[in-house]
Amino acid sequence: MESTLLERLSVLSHPRRMAVFRLLLRRYPDALAAGDIARALDLKASTTSVYLSALTQSGLIRQERKATSLLYHLDIEAAQSVVSGLFLDCCGGRPDLCPPIFLDPSKRTQPMSDRKYNVLFICTGNSARSIFAEAIMRHEASDKFNAFSAGTKPYSELNPYAIEMLENRGIDTSRLYAKNIAEFQGPDAPPLDFVFTVCDLAANEECPAWSGQPISAHWGLPDPVKAEGTEAEKRLAFQKTYGAMANRIRAFAELPFDTLDLASLQKRVDHIGKHSETV
Repeated sequence: MESTLLERLSVLSHPRRMAVFRLLLRRYPDALAAGDIARALDLKASTTSVYLSALTQSGLIRQERKATSLLYHLDIEAAQSVVSGLFLDCCGGRPDLCPPIFLDPSKRTQPMSDRKYNVLFICTGNSARSIFAEAIMRHEASDKFNAFSAGTKPYSELNPYAIEMLENRGIDTSRLYAKNIAEFQGPDAPPLDFVFTVCDLAANEECPAWSGQPISAHWGLPDPVKAEGTEAEKRLAFQKTYGAMANRIRAFAELPFDTLDLASLQKRVDHIGKHSETV
């Protein structure tokens, strides 16, 4: 056990291997191709292969084959064992040394409280996908949630097709505007209960840790802003994105928050992000 811990810490001691590990942690439970990892971290393909091999051999990540592609995903139990090995075994039971999450394990099995939750949706430009999510949640579930959206590199204006799509469905757009993610990370920001990334680029970026440890998940969708073709084809792309996002919001709003513990709730929101058309 001790030798395994030391081996894994040695692998993670390299800053670029750590960057690959953190990327897969942010994208968990998604599996990524080596090429996607290389592009996200601006690495050469050969270098990425070496890092992935080291992380795989240590058991921190796993490799799976899908058709002709090799995909990589985090081994969450191995990652947890590193943390528990450092704190649970090494802190000698001293509560002043252990992270708060380890002090009362029963907290992980307690359901969410019955109240309105603050939910933040993040994409790169904050002009379409995250705006759809914010607007749909406000329109359909404002009794349960306070909805917000932001971008890592927000555009100055919202996409006109997105606004048109919302208004045609009777959804108020007067309160919508592009916001920077920094607005939700300062001392005056609302405490967040859930943080969802809705585009791969935003999910791949390493953001500062959120205070309060909100539940997070990746609900990635294709970017309708990049759709090409006729006006009808572009509108169809926005319609598909809107429909998929609406499915996710409705499935999320129907979850029994008062009966799910945090671990179960995390699994449910992950499932929604991967099966939005079928839930």
